[in-house]
Amino acid sequence: MICSPLDQFRILPIIENMLLGLDFSLTNTALIQFLSLGSFLFLSLLYTSPVVYLDQGTQNQKSELTAFLVPNNRWFLLFENLYKMIHSLLMDNVGVKGQPYFPFLFAVFNFVLCTNLIGLIPYSFTATSHIIVTFSLALIVFVGVNVIGVELHKYRFLNLFLPSGTAFALAFLLVPLEIVSFLSKPISLSVRLFANMMAGHTLLKVIAGFAWSMMKGGPLLFIAHVLPLAVLFLLVGLELGVALIQAYVFTVLSCIYLNDSIHLH
Repeated sequence: MICSPLDQFRILPIIENMLLGLDFSLTNTALIQFLSLGSFLFLSLLYTSPVVYLDQGTQNQKSELTAFLVPNNRWFLLFENLYKMIHSLLMDNVGVKGQPYFPFLFAVFNFVLCTNLIGLIPYSFTATSHIIVTFSLALIVFVGVNVIGVELHKYRFLNLFLPSGTAFALAFLLVPLEIVSFLSKPISLSVRLFANMMAGHTLLKVIAGFAWSMMKGGPLLFIAHVLPLAVLFLLVGLELGVALIQAYVFTVLSCIYLNDSIHLH
């Protein structure tokens, strides 16, 4: 029986639960998102744990300290560079006014990154390959930045739909275009992530199935299957890069949308 490459994206119930006629079952996509959240919380715990900062002997000698300044752990340096990367990304795109929103963007980046990376583990599930997951994330970002914009600028937030210095005669053309562009932001943000993850994993499944079929095709094809298998390993490395890049792009676009809401045109 030949399975479709799209079978890997099926949402399956793990623990079925019906309550008042509503389905509250724990599915594979929900489990992966819980694991992604747990991974982020675990990394946050390591980031603030004294174990990451000091070795055991130093901790015993200085147990009274509540804050440590000198890291001596490679894992901590990785987390620190990740922290600095998102902070510099926020400062470059938004500026000083965007600092209060750093925790949210840092959490969004890590959640998308963990979800993408977990999806690369064999026999796991890629939650970001579903448009409902990515659109929900994009909608949270979209609603959040608009609430910030309305809170900061009140009715002047409508200036976002009419760039400053625009002639009144062009307003009838630009305002509808700006509204369409404004409403398409969560759609483009979600489709970009969903399409890249789904396309990459589908390609991996197709090549893996092709290599498996060659293995069962006879002695010569069994030897020749090494070629698609080598290509598969290269594509896995490429997918790892795509997982990192897509998390970065999702955060960059979130910063750009936040900048538009804070500074308008």
